[in-house]
Amino acid sequence: MNGTRIVQFEIEFYTTPKGDTPVQDFLNSLEAKPRAKLIGMLELLEEKGNTLREPYSKKIDKDILELRCKQGSNIYRVMYFFYYHGKIVMTNGLVKKTQKTPKSVIALARRYMNAYIERMEEKP
Repeated sequence: MNGTRIVQFEIEFYTTPKGDTPVQDFLNSLEAKPRAKLIGMLELLEEKGNTLREPYSKKIDKDILELRCKQGSNIYRVMYFFYYHGKIVMTNGLVKKTQKTPKSVIALARRYMNAYIERMEEKP
């Protein structure tokens, strides 16, 4: 090896304190084709990590990114953020109906991210 460190990425779905998993619920709500395509995109994200760029991934806020998927005329987005040690945390998803990702969706992703980080910092 030439001394370069290969970062391994791992996807995790955010789980609320009540035990809900918003991204899993979102994926389960989709028809088979878009669900399969998004799962393939998740695998690509896990492989490429922070080197995945547009059109597949786009930074939409300071720490929030979106995984971008189009199936037919529908546009799907899954919000995520990077955490330590190659962890990618998927927070929430939507079927996009407007040009811009709604601020409420980004705010929810940020709330989930902050709650996740707080929970991780409490662990011994």
